[in-house]
Amino acid sequence: MALLLLMIIVAVVLGIIGAVAEGLGYLLAIGIVIFVAAVAVAVARRSGAARGGGKRRRRVR
Repeated sequence: MALLLLMIIVAVVLGIIGAVAEGLGYLLAIGIVIFVAAVAVAVARRSGAARGGGKRRRRVR
């Protein structure tokens, strides 16, 4: 979860710098790619949790 939040923050910062600074449009593109990757990771985690996958707890006897 922390990695996902960090990816979104980095994407926003790079996007702002890329949009404001002249000649640094590539940073905007990198920010968009990172944001799309973060959204894809979030969707994959959510769909995996909805299917019942992920960590399984063992019963203590």
